[in-house]
Amino acid sequence: MTTTTNDDKPYPLLRLIRYAGPHRKQIWLASICSVLNKVFDLAPPALIGVAVDVVVSQEASYLARLGITDVVTQLWVLGVLTAVIWALESAFEYAFALLWRNLAQTLQHDLRLETYNHVQNLEMAYFEDRSTGGLMSILNDDINQLERFLDVGANDLIQVITTVIVIGTLFMVTAPTVAWMAVLPMPFVFWGSMAFQRRLAPRYAAVRERVGILNGLLANNLGGIATIKSFTAESHELSRIEEESEAYRSRNKEAISLSAAFVPIIRMVIVTGFIAILIFGGTLVVNGQLNVGIYSVLVFMTQRLLWPLTRLGNTLDLYQRAMASTERILDLLDTETKIIDGTKSLPVEEVAGDVSFEHVVFQYGENGPSLKGYNPTVIRDISLHIPAGETIALVGSTGSGKTTIVKLLLRFYDIQGGRITLDGHNIRELRLADLRGAIGFVSQDVYLFHGTVRENIAYGSFDATLDEIVEAAKIAEAHEFIQQLPDGYDTIVGERGQKLSGGQRQRLSIARAVLKDPPVLILDEATSAVDNETEAAIQRSMARITVGRTTIIIAHRLSTVRHADRIYVLEQGKVKEYGRHEELVQTDGVYASLWRVQTGER
Repeated sequence: MTTTTNDDKPYPLLRLIRYAGPHRKQIWLASICSVLNKVFDLAPPALIGVAVDVVVSQEASYLARLGITDVVTQLWVLGVLTAVIWALESAFEYAFALLWRNLAQTLQHDLRLETYNHVQNLEMAYFEDRSTGGLMSILNDDINQLERFLDVGANDLIQVITTVIVIGTLFMVTAPTVAWMAVLPMPFVFWGSMAFQRRLAPRYAAVRERVGILNGLLANNLGGIATIKSFTAESHELSRIEEESEAYRSRNKEAISLSAAFVPIIRMVIVTGFIAILIFGGTLVVNGQLNVGIYSVLVFMTQRLLWPLTRLGNTLDLYQRAMASTERILDLLDTETKIIDGTKSLPVEEVAGDVSFEHVVFQYGENGPSLKGYNPTVIRDISLHIPAGETIALVGSTGSGKTTIVKLLLRFYDIQGGRITLDGHNIRELRLADLRGAIGFVSQDVYLFHGTVRENIAYGSFDATLDEIVEAAKIAEAHEFIQQLPDGYDTIVGERGQKLSGGQRQRLSIARAVLKDPPVLILDEATSAVDNETEAAIQRSMARITVGRTTIIIAHRLSTVRHADRIYVLEQGKVKEYGRHEELVQTDGVYASLWRVQTGER
C-alpha cells in the first residue's frame, strides 16, 4: 500500500492519525483492549483441545504432566480457567467498546466544531463558489461516516491482525509440519484485500462527491420552495432530484459490485487451508504422529484464523467510505483562509468612527472573471472620507459598486490597491473581531434565524436584557407590531423569518443594529422592499439611530438620503460626483438626473 496519493498528499489514514494525535493515549488503550479481548477470545479452542486430551489420555494428558494427575481435578481446573478467561474476554470487550465508541464520538465532535469554525473564518468568495448542501455533506455526512468506522471498523482491523499473529505463532510452536497449510492462504487474502482497496478507493471518492452534489440541490430547493411552487415547477425539480439521485445510486452500485465480490472470492481461498488441515492433520493423528488434542486445537484454530478474514470485505468497505470522507474533511480543513486576521486591538469603546478610503482598487477573484470583453475591476481608484459622527450616502445605478464598498470596509474581501482606515488604522492590521464589532450592518437581504423575535433582536448582543431589547425595538418602530404577534417577543419567526412581512423583518434587523450600538452603522437599501408607510417608519427610526454615529447609507430611493451630510454618486466603480443634496441637484449631473426621474420631473 502506498502512503501518498497522486497529488503527493499524505494517505488519508496517515492524515487522520496525525489529526488524532491529542487522543493518542486513548487510541493506545483502546487498541490494547482490542488485542487482549481477541487473545482471550482465542483461548477457549485451546481449552477444548486440552479437554479432549484429558478425556482421551487421562493420567497421561498434558495437565497430568504438569502434576495434576486426577482426571476429575483436571476437568475442574479447566472449568475454572474457562470461567476466568470468559470473564476477562467480556471485561476487555466492554473496555474496547467503551473506548472506541467514546473516541469516535469525541473525534466526531472535535472535527465538526473545528471544521465549522474553519468554514466560518473563510472569506466570502469561498462560499460564492460552493453550494451550502456540499458543505453540509462534509460537516454532517462525511463526519458521521468516519464515526461509523471508528465505532466498529478500527477494532475489527486490529483484531484480525491479532488473530493472525497469535494463531500463526501457536501453529508454528505446536505443529510446524502442518502449520504452513493454514498459513498458506493468508498472503493471497491480504494481497486480494489490498488490490480491492486500491480499486475501491476512487469509487467511494466518487460516491462522496455525488452525495455532496445531491445534498446541494436538495438544500437549494428547500430554500427556494416558494419560488418552485409559484412557478409550478414541482415536477421539473423532482426530475432534477431523480437525475442526481440516480447518479448517486449509480456510483454506489459501481462500488458495491466490486466490494460484494470480495467475500465469495476470499471464502474459496480460505477453504483450501481448512481442508488441508482437516485431511493432512487427521492423517498425522491416525498415524500417531500428532496428538488428538493438538489436532482438535488446530482444526478449531484454523477456523478461527481463516473465517474471520471474510469480514475483511465489510471492514474494507467501511474503511474506504471513511477514508473518502476523511480526505474531504481534511481537505476542507487545509483550505487556506485568504482574509488574514490583523494583530492590532481596537476596543469598540475607543472607536470614534472616522472612515477613509484612499485610492482603493478592487476586483472579484484573484484576476477577475475571464469573460471576453468584461472588465473585472469593480472599484477603480476610489477615495472618500467619512468624518466621525457624519452621515454619508452612496447612490448610483445597479452594479456601480455601492454594496461592494461596505463589504470591503467589513473585510469580507481584501482590496488589491490603496488602503481603508478606521480612526487612522489600516483595517488589515486590526483584529477582525474588533473591526466588525465596531460596525453595525443592516442589509437589504435581511436574515432572521429560526427562533423567537427576542433572540433575533439580541443576536450579537447575547447578554442583553429584555428591557434593552424592547427599547431597541421601540427605536426601530418595531415594538408595536411585535406586541400584536401571538406570543409577543417570544413569537417564533420561522426559518429566515418567513412568518413576518418584509417590512417587519427589516425593522427587526434595524433593532438588532440599534441594540449593538456600534460606532459605525451601515444601512444597505434598508427601505428597498417596503411600502410607503413602512418606509416612513424606517426613515423615522433611521433619523434617530444615526445621531452621534458614523453612518453609511446605500439607497436607490434618493428621498431617504437627501438629509445626508454628503452624498457620493458612483458610476462604474468610480466617484462621479459628491456633495450635499441641494448642491448636487443644482449641478445638473448624474444625481440631478436621478432625482428628476424619481420625482417625476421632465
